[in-house]
Amino acid sequence: MSSTGGKQENEEDKLLVSLRKERGWAFSHVYLFQEFWWPSSFIQEINIFQNNFQAKDSDVVVASFPKSGTTWLKGLTFAIVNHQSFPSIEKHPLLTSNPHELVPPLYTFRGNNTNIHDQFLQLSNMAEPRLFGTHTPFHSLPNSLKEFNCKIVYICRNPFDVFVSAWSFFKKIKGGPLPTPSLEEAFEMYCNGIIEFGPWWSHMLGYWKESIARPNKVLFLKYEDLKEDANFHVKKVAEFLGYPFTHEEESNGVIESIVKLCSFEEMKDLDVNKSGIINFQVKSFENNLFFRKAEIGDWVNYFSQPMIEKLSKIIEEKLSGSGLSFKMK
Repeated sequence: MSSTGGKQENEEDKLLVSLRKERGWAFSHVYLFQEFWWPSSFIQEINIFQNNFQAKDSDVVVASFPKSGTTWLKGLTFAIVNHQSFPSIEKHPLLTSNPHELVPPLYTFRGNNTNIHDQFLQLSNMAEPRLFGTHTPFHSLPNSLKEFNCKIVYICRNPFDVFVSAWSFFKKIKGGPLPTPSLEEAFEMYCNGIIEFGPWWSHMLGYWKESIARPNKVLFLKYEDLKEDANFHVKKVAEFLGYPFTHEEESNGVIESIVKLCSFEEMKDLDVNKSGIINFQVKSFENNLFFRKAEIGDWVNYFSQPMIEKLSKIIEEKLSGSGLSFKMK
């Protein structure tokens, strides 16, 4: 091992030791770094990207807290941005590639490539517009992403449904020696904000406040609103990103075709999403794990009355005065 590599690892070890540590959901431990809870492997990536990533004005970032409709929004965003490049739905890349492959995570490009210069050269040479996804809180994004004219589309979801979806997902991908937290244990952790990329309320509020301060920079969507009127919001996203549909395209049903292509029922039934595997730097995932129920209000099948009262109170306290609220089914 080179002395440079050893020095870097030593500095990372010292940083981890200095951080507050708690049990994670999908990872054995998470660390409180820059006011949010991160697996150790992500902390290294955040530092690298904050110091080296250079945004471009044409960049598009799909941001979300985990299990808030990320896969769906990635599919819609890719289809919207590329709707003139792939006018034929029959030959669309989304039919053979999972949305996470077409809109890859911002911090997981290195893979086996440990040469940072080569990594960012690869990123700089990507075809434009570059599409990325991230669960990173707004204030931990690289400064260039905040300062350049690139666009961020953020999707959030009712915290009740987020909890159930996250717990169901994380227990399927759990790694490390510790068992998956029980529903009751996970709920207490969730109420304390201790979950990968949490606290969830701070995550939501960071993008919410930025969308109010800079509506041309951040578009804030709610999963429930997208489910209620997908056509309206697809058109809204297209206009926000600078890829609006022409009157002819609207008349020819292009918006409806994109909504149908990216629907839960269509995406879940594709071969690539039934049996495919996607490899991120920190983990590999079976594509079918990203398609569970996509229902609004499924939380009622998991929550006791005391749990409902406790989480309702937390939501009221944490979001008070922000203008951000959620409908209870």
